[in-house]
Amino acid sequence: MPWYQPDHVEIFFWEALALLVVSCVLVPLFRRLGLGTVLGYLTAGVCVGSGLSLNFDVPAEELLHFAEFGVVLFLFVIGLELKPSQLWTMRRKIFGLGLAQVVLCGAVMTLPPYLYGLGWSASIVIGAGLALSSTALVMQMLDEHGDRAEPYGRVAFYILLFQDLAIVPLLLLVRMLSPHGEEPSLTDALTNGAIAACAIALLVIVGRYMLEPIFRLLSRTRLPEIMTASALAVVIAAALVMDMAGMSYAMGAFIAGVLLSESPFRHEVEANIEPFRGLFLGLFFIAVGISLDLRVVAANWLLIALAVPLFMTLKGLATHLVLRAGGLPPHCSRLAALSLCQHGEFGFVLFSTAAGAGVLPHDIASILVAVISFSMAAAPFADRLRPLIDGRAVPETIDEDFSDAGGNVLVIGFGRIGQVVTQSLLAAGASVTLLDNDPDRIREARRFGTRVHFGDGTRRDVLRVAGAEDADLIAICSDRPEQTVGMIEMIRREFPKPKLIARTYDRIHSIQVANLGLDAEVRETFESAVRLGGHALEALGLTEARIEELIADVRHRDLERLREQIRAASGASGRKEAIRKVRPEPLARLRRKAAEIRDGKKMPSA
Repeated sequence: MPWYQPDHVEIFFWEALALLVVSCVLVPLFRRLGLGTVLGYLTAGVCVGSGLSLNFDVPAEELLHFAEFGVVLFLFVIGLELKPSQLWTMRRKIFGLGLAQVVLCGAVMTLPPYLYGLGWSASIVIGAGLALSSTALVMQMLDEHGDRAEPYGRVAFYILLFQDLAIVPLLLLVRMLSPHGEEPSLTDALTNGAIAACAIALLVIVGRYMLEPIFRLLSRTRLPEIMTASALAVVIAAALVMDMAGMSYAMGAFIAGVLLSESPFRHEVEANIEPFRGLFLGLFFIAVGISLDLRVVAANWLLIALAVPLFMTLKGLATHLVLRAGGLPPHCSRLAALSLCQHGEFGFVLFSTAAGAGVLPHDIASILVAVISFSMAAAPFADRLRPLIDGRAVPETIDEDFSDAGGNVLVIGFGRIGQVVTQSLLAAGASVTLLDNDPDRIREARRFGTRVHFGDGTRRDVLRVAGAEDADLIAICSDRPEQTVGMIEMIRREFPKPKLIARTYDRIHSIQVANLGLDAEVRETFESAVRLGGHALEALGLTEARIEELIADVRHRDLERLREQIRAASGASGRKEAIRKVRPEPLARLRRKAAEIRDGKKMPSA
């Protein structure tokens, strides 16, 4: 159109519009087809960068570097969910499993390029770069499956965290192998290590002693946009500090998140960051697609087609061996290895640095970038092997439909407990909205004329459309303790109006939720055990009055002991730590009463 000559800013908006339109079409389509959102974003990037032949002013490498901010925000949010004490307990798994995985995978993947005809220096760098996985892709897929808290998800996270720490020594390795540069001395290595340690110490000091007063001061302004700006400023500052120390942006953001995890402003910071995290993470995957050079792919398609499955298979097998040697069960090792078998975004940086240092030929570096990109694109397809590797059926999903939701009571979980609770509510004439994420249970309920909505009760958007904001009561009847804790925290934060009651799994679970603001909680087995104990006393011939007296005494003692254990477990970061802090106390007095009953000293008349 000769009459329309867009300037620099208008071209930028046209490019942004192209990215948004193609993403809005492809990402939902790929998710609908069961291929995942990541592959949708990657394909959108390829279409925008090549198919539409747009002349981007910003080179793809620079766009990829900018879009890495999505990974930075992702690691920051993950850090917010980990307390420093939890991270300290993970140290052996992070450094033990992480180091073993990087070393073994790097050694195994050094052999194919050497056999291909490359020298040892180039082969070692290739093996080291391909040993790393994509933090953004792995964590995104774990979130889509809801498996971040599963054992294999935690193991994958430990290894990814170590891989982020391995960036500095790997860049140092490139310098050592470079034929043009000077070999770094021991002094240089120690200096770099000291700088990194000082940067981490600086973040710890600022995070521990300065961030909370700053957020407290800014919160008095009551301006949400200022709190959002301050949260972004914290992430950017932490990322830049670590970058100046030669480490990754993501590691700085992760440390900042961990330091804020115990702050009273943690939830507000997370809510402010969340929209930016999703947007930039999608942009990162789009940038990976844009950076793919289709001319290199066309010229070396056979080599790339052979290299991608070969390296992914070798990496998966090596990771599985490491995890099995580390004592993990076969099921967990297989799933973690499958999650980590693709190659990571840091390979782009490492291979371009190696090419500039003369360690890798430039054409080989371009092929390796394509191998990384295609491995990331192949990861969703590899993930479809989960049923074969897992040995269990993949959970089925059905469409979420809340068009008829709107009861004044929301029940989350329609299992054994939820069904009985619902009967009482319906008998009292309450308008109940039922929520569950088990398709089989929903279909079974439908056979008996009960409408149960499909949805994940841990997601605030699902609860909002299910009517949580306007409900009078929310009843959590989930059978997963950690999931229940997360739901209670999120509901109390996002939906303060309704009363909140919950089913707790056992005594430790009751201790965990004691100070979360529940209006009532009932242990799953306690009430039934007390009732059964009453029937046992009745069978022994005790009078009803005596039974009531003994049961009341049991309840009183249990409540007193529970309060003491809640105080003892204060500050526990998880279920295992709470168990360590709580010491069971025998009911000696009740034993004496039982002995008296057996001896007939206090056996009441029937």
